[in-house]
Amino acid sequence: MEVKIGIQNSARELVIDSHESMDALEKLVAEAVANDGVLSLVDTKGRRVLVPAARLSYVELGGGVSGAVGFRS
Repeated sequence: MEVKIGIQNSARELVIDSHESMDALEKLVAEAVANDGVLSLVDTKGRRVLVPAARLSYVELGGGVSGAVGFRS
């Protein structure tokens, strides 16, 4: 699942791929915003991304990698 995160006062958005379901990701975002905490997500390579909920502009859930670039065997 592709996740795009917009951060206040930042020209770029964060884009990560996660193994979590859309419902699970939505729950994590909602809990972070409700508690004014930190949104913590783990990508498909095991890296953890932490974003203060107070700095979130938007979180877009959905899609995925829509076409791999490279050679196929």
